[in-house]
Formats: sequence, C-alpha cells, structure tokens
Amino acid sequence: MDNLPVIALRFALYADLMVLAGMAAFSFYALTRDEYAAGVLPLARPAIALSSAGFLLSALAMLALVASMTGSSLRVIDRASLSEIVGETAIGIAWMVRMAAMTVAVLSALALTRSPTTARVGLLVSAALAVATLIWTGHAGATEGWPGTAHRFSDIVHLLAAAVWIGGIAAFSWMLFRPVAARSKAHLAIAHRALDRFSRVGTLAVGLIVATGIINCLAVVGFPHFTQLPLTAYGKLLICKLLLFAAMLAIAALNRWRLTPALGFGIRNDSPTLAVVGLRRSLLAEGSAALAILALVAWLGTLDPLSTTR
Repeated sequence: MDNLPVIALRFALYADLMVLAGMAAFSFYALTRDEYAAGVLPLARPAIALSSAGFLLSALAMLALVASMTGSSLRVIDRASLSEIVGETAIGIAWMVRMAAMTVAVLSALALTRSPTTARVGLLVSAALAVATLIWTGHAGATEGWPGTAHRFSDIVHLLAAAVWIGGIAAFSWMLFRPVAARSKAHLAIAHRALDRFSRVGTLAVGLIVATGIINCLAVVGFPHFTQLPLTAYGKLLICKLLLFAAMLAIAALNRWRLTPALGFGIRNDSPTLAVVGLRRSLLAEGSAALAILALVAWLGTLDPLSTTR
C-alpha cells in the first residue's frame, strides 16, 4: 500500500486531536468547576502529551503528504514542492492554521495548573479549530462551489461531534482506570453524575453524526451511485465503518441503561466494584471500535469513492 505512511499519520493525527478536543469539552459540560478542581479528571498530563504529539504529527503528516504527492521519500522532501503546497493550496493554508492552533494548545496545556479555566478555554478552542482543519485533507476539501462549502461545514460538524463522543470515552477511561486507592466513594459519585451528563450530550452528538454522515456521503458519492458502493473499495470500507458505528451505539445504550444505573446502585450500597469492572470493559470495547473507525476514516480519505475493485 503506497499510501500507508499517509494513512498511518492521518489516523494518529485524527485520534490525537479528537481525544484532546473531546476531553477538553468534557471538562466543561460533564464536570462542575468544583468537581474539576477536585482533581477527578487530571487533565494537565494528557493535555500536554496530546497537544505536543498533535503538533509533531501534524508536521510529519504534511511531509508525508508532500512525499506522496511528489513520489519522493520522507527523507528527501523537495523543498520547492513543500513551499508551493504549503503556501499556495487550501491544504497548506489549513495546515498552517492547524500548526498555529496546536501552538496555542501546547501553551494552554502547560498553563492548566496555573490558570485552569482560562487555559481550558484556550485548549478547547484551539483543539477544536485543529480538528476542523482536518477536513481539507479529505474529500470535502476538494469539493468546489457552494456544494463544497456545505460539504465542508457538514464535515466540520461531523468531526467535532465525533470528537465529543470519542473524547468522552477517553475522559471516562482516565477517570475509571485508576488504582483502587485513588477511587474514593466521592470520586465514583462524581463519575456517575458525569456519565449521566455525558449521556445527554452524547445523544445530541450521535444525532449530529448521523445527520452529517448522510450529507457527507451524498456529497462524496452522489445519489445515483449509491448502488455501486458495495462494488468499490471505498464502499466496502464505509460499510465496515457503519457496522462499527452500530456496535458503538449498542455499547453506548448498554452504558446508559444498564451499567450507569448499576454504578449508582453500587455506590449507594458500598459495592461498586462489579459496576466499575463492567464499565471498564465497556469503555475498552467502545474505545477500540472508535479507534477502528478512525483508522477507516484515515484510509477512506485516500480512496476514489467510485473506483471499482478488480
């Protein structure tokens, strides 16, 4: 697979930025100011790691893209081509905006312990902007005219809604995969309340993902070509993505209607261990499905939707 370095870096960049933006958002809508201050979600360490990695991955992804477009090696990048792509194309402009946003994200992450509220706002805005710029590396960036504008807006909403969901999974994992000694009854009670808040926001996110997903598919494939999808590599990967999305919906429903109430019951009866174990397993399954979807998204962005396989 000639595009493997590009796909791998796209996947890593998507995962990194969406987790970062989603965790920053989670700290606002799922936790009160006092709950965040209590350290139930220690955001500083992952934020510093993710923002720094996002800056580096974005730089490497641009180099890999230029290498792929010019047929050269990552170790021998043509500087003239790099300068032309960065300075004269929409992809390059989006990349420069992303690098600026990631600089702000790194600085905001480093300031989280000194000025938590202001730094979290800076982190959320910069990470969300970085996520939005990713659409110019896919099919939406190549669509022209007003359909292109509508496609790009829909794709931005799609990615941000997905980031809320994926970042929520990461935040809960960060909260629940802690040593037993660090999981007090108060800590678990906050996690339980956060799960309830996340379920409401998650419902909105899922609705936006479904609606914008339909719009994006129509924009990329076109209605007359839907019947050809199962015959194309793009269509087969898209079907796999939809099946994984359905699995995530099933796991999310299990979390909301069974595991979250079970955690509340366990907290009230001083026996939360089984509920925590169940939630951990659920988070692992849901997170694994999310990462698989992001891998498919990274791959789909490099394919011609209407090219049939032989």
